[in-house]
Amino acid sequence: MSYKSFVINLYVGYDEREAIAYHVFCHSVIKNTSIPVKITPLVLSQLKEFNETHQDRSNDFVYSRFLTPYLNEFNGWAIFADGDMICQADLKELIAMADPNKALMVVKHDYETKASIKYLGNINENYPRKNWSSVILWNCSHPKHKILTPEFVANQTGKFLHRFSWLDDKDIGELPLEWNWLACEYEKNEQANLIHYTLGTPCFKDFRDTDMAEIWYDYYESAKKGFDQ
Repeated sequence: MSYKSFVINLYVGYDEREAIAYHVFCHSVIKNTSIPVKITPLVLSQLKEFNETHQDRSNDFVYSRFLTPYLNEFNGWAIFADGDMICQADLKELIAMADPNKALMVVKHDYETKASIKYLGNINENYPRKNWSSVILWNCSHPKHKILTPEFVANQTGKFLHRFSWLDDKDIGELPLEWNWLACEYEKNEQANLIHYTLGTPCFKDFRDTDMAEIWYDYYESAKKGFDQ
């Protein structure tokens, strides 16, 4: 894949209750990526064709992430990432792993959570393919994604969508674990490419001292430069 004049399309989960986490994540992406990145927040109020009626969502982007191929006009490659992350690597390296034979690529976590409750008191349950969908490298052109219209996504269950049930297993490629490292769930890895504060970002008072919080705070302070000058 040639990167001359290439722009990465990055769709990021957005929830107003942790808006600062979204902005800090985007700052970390911009700081570490060597080619242009077009960042689109998935804001429910802006997704006019998507009627979100699911009652079981812990945040506003639990289901909207599956609109990524639709929003990208079923063309090319795009990345979806939850907004509660820090990027410490060049996203060009992630895009470079794109396999045209796959419909999408994810980190295939296989773990049981250590916590029954996560941020803002949300229940944290175990289920098959947990957290696979928190970072997705989408082959938006893949014909099997054509069904992912706003109406279709709005009427599907979390079980169907988060397990990628419209795909065969062979359609799902695998990314290295470093591209979705789960803070607190895994041992500390301060060199991880994408640190995912899946139980709660340090912006929440209950997680101010969570694993690798100091890395999040470093990017937070960097993003604030110029406020008081």
